[in-house]
Amino acid sequence: MKSLAARPSTRLLAVALGVATLATSPLPASAQDETSEARLRKIEAEIRALQRNVFPGGDGRFFEPQITAGDTNSGSTTAGSAASTTAVTDILARLDAIELQMQRLTAITEENANSLSLVQTRLAALESDDRAALASEDSEATDEAATDSNLAVMTGGASSDGSSRQIESGNSTESAAGPSAERLAAVQAITKPQTDDEADDEYSYGFRLWNAGFYPEARQQLSDFIEKYPSHWRATYGRNLLGRAFLDDGMAEDAARWFLRNYQADRTAPRAPDSLLYLAEAMIALDDTRRACIALAEFGETYPAIASGRLLGKYEENRGKVTCE
Repeated sequence: MKSLAARPSTRLLAVALGVATLATSPLPASAQDETSEARLRKIEAEIRALQRNVFPGGDGRFFEPQITAGDTNSGSTTAGSAASTTAVTDILARLDAIELQMQRLTAITEENANSLSLVQTRLAALESDDRAALASEDSEATDEAATDSNLAVMTGGASSDGSSRQIESGNSTESAAGPSAERLAAVQAITKPQTDDEADDEYSYGFRLWNAGFYPEARQQLSDFIEKYPSHWRATYGRNLLGRAFLDDGMAEDAARWFLRNYQADRTAPRAPDSLLYLAEAMIALDDTRRACIALAEFGETYPAIASGRLLGKYEENRGKVTCE
């Protein structure tokens, strides 16, 4: 009787245990695989989209067109692959492929960024060089225009061609009557040096003519020297002395032209300071106090050592002739 009574309870206990086992058992592996598969397909799609943005056209030289681990185009695996690998190993393989592709994209992106940075640096350098070259050309053009403008103002609009004609003709009185026999003899008495430096001989002969007071002849000789030897080391001396040959002959406008030209040709040349100071003297002779003061001020600021040394006497003399603000 006792064993018969226990049978219904035993059956009920077995049913309860069976229900509990079903309730606590994990979800089927197929459901988990489908969830992981969906997530992987989403990641792979995003990676392919990133590839298309970084490398339009999907060039196989840079990356694989599709990320595959087995047959990734379909959402299911075959019975043969299921027999050779598990769902977990398949997921790991595909994650490895994704990481590899990410590494490739990262490396190539960094290379492109570095290359772009180098290109931008080179372009910036080229643009800087171009701007410097243009600025230098503009500066030279401005200086040349300023020189021409100053020459025109200081010489009353006379051109360099006019000065050449004046050099060739000398003063009007002598050009009309011609040099006297005595003057020709005096000029011929001045000998021309004969050394190994022909250019220096030409300048020295012009200096001797100027020093003897034959200003028209000195101007002609010095003009020929400057035209024939414009790059000689004596050229700065020749231009300055040519200006003095005009100034000493009462032709301040033409003198100012040559003084200014010599000063602006090379401000570090040996006779550039002299030309600037004599430019002030020429402006004083033309009663142009304002420009005389400008030239004197620039001389004092540009050549302070010479202003207090070699040319101190002439500097003080010219400053005593004008009242500058």
